[in-house]
Amino acid sequence: MEAIPGEFEKPYAKKLSEFVESEIQSSIPIYPPQHMIFNALNSTPFDKVKAVIIGQDPYHGPGQAMGLSFSVPQGIKTPSSLINIYKELQRDLGCSIPSHGNLERWAVQGVLLLNAVLTVRQHQANSHAKKGWEQFTDFVIETISKKRTGVVFLLWGNYAQAKSSWLYLEFIHSSDF
Repeated sequence: MEAIPGEFEKPYAKKLSEFVESEIQSSIPIYPPQHMIFNALNSTPFDKVKAVIIGQDPYHGPGQAMGLSFSVPQGIKTPSSLINIYKELQRDLGCSIPSHGNLERWAVQGVLLLNAVLTVRQHQANSHAKKGWEQFTDFVIETISKKRTGVVFLLWGNYAQAKSSWLYLEFIHSSDF
């Protein structure tokens, strides 16, 4: 969060904050729990980011969302989206498939597991889309892309691939060697 000073003072962020606060006060639960909304940014400090995996929005079932894209707490059934990621890692790199869906180890090792939208209503996928989160996470992605070198961005799925417009790409040509 220290890498994005002043972002929370912008008009869109204040409006977003008011929206999220009103949702928290409503009778419909939102996920992840309030203390975990910025878990991705708190678990993977800016200066430690090595890779960024972008998801759409948090899982919207009780107990699933933990503020890290594609991750669920240990003891919660691994979602099919994460099983597909595990299968691809196994196919491509020979990795074994874990018995759980908790990706906290990835986060502390430098993998920023960032959803484009950081909150959601229970059982209502994408319910907090277009409320300001996308502008915030686009800024985070753009900041990492411009200020950090050697970071790998994994854009799994069409939604994440649409975020590629925020990446500052520096191409290395073979003549540079």
